[in-house]
Amino acid sequence: MTTLALTIEKQARKLSPTERERLAERLMASMTGERLTSVDEAWVAEAEQRFSAWKRKLTKPLSVSKSLRDIRKDLRR
Repeated sequence: MTTLALTIEKQARKLSPTERERLAERLMASMTGERLTSVDEAWVAEAEQRFSAWKRKLTKPLSVSKSLRDIRKDLRR
């Protein structure tokens, strides 16, 4: 790798894991020509917020069986 690329990598490693992941996603998308839409970006942000809240024990996880029960119940309506 070039000196510039190594410098950028060193700086990127200082980012939080979430920021590094988002950067990696954007870099990969730029290679394939795919771009995240604003809706995709909003869903990514929502998922990150929910995961962060769960990690900090601000929310309670739901079991798969309860989730599926609730979904089936809603679909019957």
